[in-house]
Amino acid sequence: MSTDPIGVVKRELLVRQLDSWTPTALHRSRRATFVQAYAGQDGGAADAALRVFGEFADLLRGRRTTALTLGPDDPGLAARHSAVQPELPAGLTAHFVPGGVDRLPAALRAATATGAPLLAWVDATGGPGPAGEVLAAVAAGRPAELLLVLDPQVWSGTDHRHRLTEAGLPLVTEVELVAEAGTEVLVFGTAAGKRLDAFKNALWAVDEYAGVRYRDPGDPAGHLLDISLDPHPGPLRRELLARLASVGAASVTELRQFTAERTVYRAADANRVLSTLLSAGLVRREPESGRLAGDVTITAAAPPSS
Repeated sequence: MSTDPIGVVKRELLVRQLDSWTPTALHRSRRATFVQAYAGQDGGAADAALRVFGEFADLLRGRRTTALTLGPDDPGLAARHSAVQPELPAGLTAHFVPGGVDRLPAALRAATATGAPLLAWVDATGGPGPAGEVLAAVAAGRPAELLLVLDPQVWSGTDHRHRLTEAGLPLVTEVELVAEAGTEVLVFGTAAGKRLDAFKNALWAVDEYAGVRYRDPGDPAGHLLDISLDPHPGPLRRELLARLASVGAASVTELRQFTAERTVYRAADANRVLSTLLSAGLVRREPESGRLAGDVTITAAAPPSS
C-alpha cells in the first residue's frame, strides 16, 4: 500500500466517495456499477475500494452490483484483486481487466452498465487524459459520476470542463493536490447536484496528512490550503469578489453554485464568506435585512467617492 502522501489522500477520497455513493445507488436501482481504472500503479487504492462494499452486504443482497478494476498487466495488482475476492459480500461481482484506461468503454459494455448508477475512478497519472470515448462511456450511467486524476501538465481546465460537459457531466469541479514531491489534479464531474455536494464534503473530511495541501486552480494567488473541516476563507473571498466584479450582481443561490463548481469550497462556505463580506462593507445585499436566503441579491459595494 502506498505511503506517498498524495496517494494516501487519493485513496481516502475514493473510499469516502464510495462509502457515500454505494447506499445512494443501491436504494435507487437494483443494479449499479463501480469501475476503477489506473494508467499506472494504484498505490493500494484498488483493493481498499473493493473492501468498502463489505459494509453494505445487506443492501447488496438481491441486487446486481459489479465492480470492475482496470490496470496495467501487473501481477501484483492482479494478485491483490484475487486475494480480496473471498472478503467480498454476496451480490457483488468483481472483475480484474488487464489493460489501460482505454479499455474502460469495452469493460462497461460487457458489464451492461448503461442506464444504471455508475461511479468511475480514473487515475490517469503517468499517462494522457482519457479519450472522449471513455468520458462518454462513464456518462452513460444514470446517474453517473467521475473522479479523474491527472498530471498537472495534462490538465487544461477550460478544455476538460468542456469535454466533460459535452459528454453529459455538466457539474465539474477540480482541486490540486500539492506535496513536496509534486502536484496532481483531481477532477470531479456529475450531473447530480447532491453528488457534487457529497464530493465536496468528502474532500474536506479526509484526514489531514503532513505535506499535502489543496490549491484552488481558480485562485489567482495560488494560496495553499490545509485540509480542514473549516478551510481558510481567503481564496473564496477573492473569487467571490472577482465573480461579482465580472457579473455585477448575483443571487446567493448563484454564488453558492459558483462556489460548488468553480472553487474547491463547499456551497455552504459561500454563505459564511458572504456574511463576512457584508460585515466588512465589501458587498451589498437586496433586501438589506433578513435571512441570507437564496433569492437575496448580492452586488459589489461601490468604491468610496474621492
